[in-house]
Amino acid sequence: MTRMAPASTSSGKQMLSEQIYTHLRDAILRGDYAPGDALKPQDLAKERGVSLAVVREALVRVVGDGLADRLHNRGFVVPAFSDRRWQDIAEARRTIEPAMLRMSIERGDIDWEARVRAAHHRLVRTPAFVPDGGEYYSEAWSEAHRLFHRTLVEGCENPVLLVTFDRLWIASELARRWSGHRNPGRDGAEEHRRLEAAALARDADTAAETLTRHLTLTAAGLIGDDPARDA
Repeated sequence: MTRMAPASTSSGKQMLSEQIYTHLRDAILRGDYAPGDALKPQDLAKERGVSLAVVREALVRVVGDGLADRLHNRGFVVPAFSDRRWQDIAEARRTIEPAMLRMSIERGDIDWEARVRAAHHRLVRTPAFVPDGGEYYSEAWSEAHRLFHRTLVEGCENPVLLVTFDRLWIASELARRWSGHRNPGRDGAEEHRRLEAAALARDADTAAETLTRHLTLTAAGLIGDDPARDA
């Protein structure tokens, strides 16, 4: 059992809650919990050596990130593959992000082009999987992936749209990792290369179409039978 330092103040409790939140978030994204697994506050509090209040506060934040559900009279659980939310989030992203990319291509300057090229280079050079890192994407690759997609659209220079992008990205992160695991034959690297090429060529139609397809394939990876049921 890993025990945390005691929290004697409000700031100490906040720090413990942050630690538990980070632990839970990373564990869920790493695949330590399967879809539909229960997240039991009592067990987590005992395991981590903290109070129930600290664990519940962290769980509420995880729910806010879209990485867990809070069910009436059933506590907290990891969402299921079949959850309708993933398709709703994908629909929202397909509506918003291609429009943002079009705006970026129209408004982005040469510095934006340089950032897109650099972000793509970082993504290409970052291993998607690492030894002993589990079956899902590595943390480094996931961050490089996020930065590439955000750099593509940040040329739109609209802070309201960028906040929306950030929220949708967090909400869809779990589905993205599951989709990659369920579609090992998908050539995501080629999809990203085409996105970069179309953006730098200022071909808004091709870029928007490529991004829409990219987002559609991610959501499509979660449609169908849940392999966990056959495990």
